[in-house]
Amino acid sequence: MSTTSDISNVPEIRTDASARSRAWIAAFRSPIGIAGVVLMLIIVVLALMAVFGLTPHDPARQNVAESLQGPSGSHWFGTDQFGRDVFARVASGMANSLRVALVSVAAASVIGVLLGVVAGYYQGIADRAVGVVTNVLFAFPPLLLALALAATLQRSWVTVSLSIAIVYVPIFARVARGPVLTLRNAEYVLAATAIGRSRMSTLFRHVLPNMRSILVVQVTLSLSWAILTEASLSFLGFGTPPPAASLGGMVYDAQSLVSVAPWMLLFPGAALMVAVIGLNLLGDSLRAALDPKTGAR
Repeated sequence: MSTTSDISNVPEIRTDASARSRAWIAAFRSPIGIAGVVLMLIIVVLALMAVFGLTPHDPARQNVAESLQGPSGSHWFGTDQFGRDVFARVASGMANSLRVALVSVAAASVIGVLLGVVAGYYQGIADRAVGVVTNVLFAFPPLLLALALAATLQRSWVTVSLSIAIVYVPIFARVARGPVLTLRNAEYVLAATAIGRSRMSTLFRHVLPNMRSILVVQVTLSLSWAILTEASLSFLGFGTPPPAASLGGMVYDAQSLVSVAPWMLLFPGAALMVAVIGLNLLGDSLRAALDPKTGAR
């Protein structure tokens, strides 16, 4: 009886492609999923308007003669104390928030998942080393740690993204480590090892693909946390520096003028709320649809 290194004959405990497709379709067809998609489309369109310069006014242009004007046909969300168009600044601030969130979560997910997979699959010294690093980072409140990192670096959207990424690395490491501890003893992983597959090949071909559902949900939820964290840092004066628009900075500027110009607080706050709720609804829908215990229902 001849042996072969073709891993295609190794049995794998995976959900078949049609079941995975049905789960994804169910996630976006559920009422929660539809609501999340609609809210996120609003936010993405708003951000793209700023990116491609489609807003009616320049978000940085000041016109003192038009300061503190309420919402109108020429200024949809009104103007601020410097006569800047609030709609244009909300769109620009949302584009900045999404950019920071995407960059920080992408970096955190890649580094965190790599650390979690190595720790869970190889265990031993690697597991202990990763455990020490994650425990040290978890000892600090996330916002406090992000604030401390942002305060020590030169203010820019890149340093804000870096600060948030460092905070979220241990979250992804723990999320990835748990499933790997189970998957490393699965029959198809043991069979792949038995026929001579290297550990690295087994990790990337058989372990990581079976963690996609968990990681997609975590990325979705982390994006909402990153948007909130960026807004919090900007509110405290450690976020993206002016003249770039920031939703957190706009909320801070509106505090003293809320009785005179409530629209300055209302619209940036609403944009933040829509983004966070939309991402959380999307994450909850994906979690419910992709969870093997509840997905069938």
